[in-house]
Amino acid sequence: MISGIFTLARQQDYFQAENPTRDTAVNPRAVEPQETYAYTLEEVQSILALLPEPAATAFAVAAFMGLRHGEIQGLLWESYRDGELYVSRSIWNGRISDPKTRKGRAPVPVIRQVAERLEMHRLRSANPVAGPIFANSVGKPLSLGSVVNRVILPSLNRCEVCGKSQSDHQRADHIYKRDSRVPEWHGWHAARRGLGSNLYRLGVPDMVIQRILRHANVSTTATYYIKTAAQDVRNAMVTLENHIAEAAPVQIGNSASSKPTTSKGPDLIQ
Repeated sequence: MISGIFTLARQQDYFQAENPTRDTAVNPRAVEPQETYAYTLEEVQSILALLPEPAATAFAVAAFMGLRHGEIQGLLWESYRDGELYVSRSIWNGRISDPKTRKGRAPVPVIRQVAERLEMHRLRSANPVAGPIFANSVGKPLSLGSVVNRVILPSLNRCEVCGKSQSDHQRADHIYKRDSRVPEWHGWHAARRGLGSNLYRLGVPDMVIQRILRHANVSTTATYYIKTAAQDVRNAMVTLENHIAEAAPVQIGNSASSKPTTSKGPDLIQ
């Protein structure tokens, strides 16, 4: 990226010297990046059962439609029609921009579970026909970062003894210990990665998942958005084991004779 910046700077006459990044390289002993997280379908259902509205509906849009954080903030009611949501804009740090790519502007089908949540959310919001789908008290796009801090984290970080959130636990007569049965919060993008992984486990082809997530190319989908769980690996090996047991051995030699071939030399198997 830095090399590209200097190249562009030279092309536009902002920089005259040699590109200083030409002979640089990544340190081979550099720490590997941490593995990203993808929510399982079971974790998604558990989180939805704990979140109040409208956080639950926003999370359902992320988990079952694969929209990005900024795209959810930028959703408009007028872009929801004919059973599809048209992603027309993205809001990041208060700035409105177009979706990341041309494919990012493709409509996303709304499954029944999300459609029902959206209609209930519309009714709670005085039945609007235009404006932000997720709006604050003054009608502006709701900040999902604020939703995480005010609603999602307190809902998920609960004490396993009394069920209170960590922020409400100061006066309790016991030490706070997070309930490990409740999924941890790994960010909005973990829901998007979870959709890709869950679709893959259901047998949906990579190319179709790419279109649902609206990636520019399928390699991005396969590399970063399809997470293979340990159980998937075990199931794959069990499938291989069963196929090996069922596969008949290949007959070698003259099938009309039950005697083994006694020919010698390299032409034993024809």
